[in-house]
Amino acid sequence: MSTVSKPVNLAGSALTRSCHACAFFHTKEEEYQVLLPFIMEGFERGDRAFHIVGPGHRAEHLARLAREGVDTGAAEAQGTLEVLNWRETYLKDGRFDQDLMIETLLKMIDPDNAPPGKMSRNIANMEWALEDRSGMHDVVEYEARLNQALPAQHDPVVCTYDLSQFDASVVIDIMRTHPMVIIGGILQENPFFVPSGQMLEELQARRDAGMGRAGAGAAA
Repeated sequence: MSTVSKPVNLAGSALTRSCHACAFFHTKEEEYQVLLPFIMEGFERGDRAFHIVGPGHRAEHLARLAREGVDTGAAEAQGTLEVLNWRETYLKDGRFDQDLMIETLLKMIDPDNAPPGKMSRNIANMEWALEDRSGMHDVVEYEARLNQALPAQHDPVVCTYDLSQFDASVVIDIMRTHPMVIIGGILQENPFFVPSGQMLEELQARRDAGMGRAGAGAAA
């Protein structure tokens, strides 16, 4: 993380090192309940807030921050708040490109974008994967590859998932790609985390097995 003088509080824990976490919620209200203290702490300290939301949710998100006392217009003008939607980021040009998104995200969360001496608190809603034909497969590989691409020291990156929208098997894979997890409103070390290289090999083996079954079916 960027050099900070105070602990960074997220979902009941004080961060002492870099954090790439998946956060699982059942409702939008639960998501705000858990993440708003982290967001508001950042505004109180002069940190930058970078959020990626659904295309139809940006106005409501800004309104929610305003209800908490954030002058969103001033914050955006000062560069301490940036809210983009999926179609400006993950689904730019109407499709998901892993390489482009990793490059784009690294630029967006670069510490140089935060005010001098401050940090960037980054939250990304991942339901874009439901809109993209290959998203359910790509999102797992993307999360694993992002672990490899993130610098050893980086500001918090929280990827949010609605448990009601994703299949259980996908949720398990998503969890396995994150070193930390927020579940039940609590941030914790993830005992199910699989190192990126190992996870990518597993995903490739699944693809190879799938192609093998498809070939066998065609031959029959």
